[in-house]
Amino acid sequence: MTYEDIAGHPALPACVRAQALAMQQAYQGNPRASSVFATQQRWLMAHIGLALHFRRDPSDYRKELTAARFADVTVQHAVASRNTAHAFIKEMQHYNFIETGPAGDDGRIRPLQLPAVTLAPLINWIHIHLDTLDALDGGNRMNTFQARPQMLPQLQPLIADGLLSSVPVREPKQTFSLFTWLNNGGVVMDWLISSVDPDDAGEERIPTGVVSIGDFAKWLKLSRTHLARKLRAAEALGSVGWLGQRGHSVMWISNGFYGEYLSAQAVKLAIIDTAFAATATQATG
Repeated sequence: MTYEDIAGHPALPACVRAQALAMQQAYQGNPRASSVFATQQRWLMAHIGLALHFRRDPSDYRKELTAARFADVTVQHAVASRNTAHAFIKEMQHYNFIETGPAGDDGRIRPLQLPAVTLAPLINWIHIHLDTLDALDGGNRMNTFQARPQMLPQLQPLIADGLLSSVPVREPKQTFSLFTWLNNGGVVMDWLISSVDPDDAGEERIPTGVVSIGDFAKWLKLSRTHLARKLRAAEALGSVGWLGQRGHSVMWISNGFYGEYLSAQAVKLAIIDTAFAATATQATG
């Protein structure tokens, strides 16, 4: 499905709400792993690292996943600075998402390895998005992927390539961008969208399930002050507001912000579907 197919699909609001709810449940099930994808920058760095992992060649040290190579690719794609890339690797090692493998012929090269437990959140993320695509067109992607787990090493790098080369992904619209740089900002948006009734999607001010900023911040494990600051910035843009007293009444999101979220999901889903179609064709061949 192309971006236009997805963005113009009448079932998109309901399917995206189900997807946001699934993402929210994934966060609740494993907050630590979900935090790897918590900001736009971390999300893209994670995909870079995963792609390097799947494309590595143990017989060629130049194609191994190493901290230096990860930093090189991260800087090359202008995702983050070299220092930020190295800090990300160290954090992933601290939480055992990445392990140091045995040294090769050149003792100075220490390749990095991803234990199987690290791939579980990625596989769940792919499942969630394939479910959404299947719900839109009645396809059979999810069953195909589950029947062919060997597709993963080819599929994820193609998804990463698509994300890194996409201008809409790299340069999101105003309000969406505001949240993508907030810690757990993606989770914030998923929570808001999962609480929206698709029947209200046509309203200028769409009610959400958020009433208390304090409760919202506590659930997200965020600083209440930090979250409130971001919400005020979004409020200044006319993207969010309160039906009554700020922070103590139902929060609404604007039709424009809702549209930004749907558009961003359509871009991502089209990238995933393009990668899936190419991988499925290779697997069949």
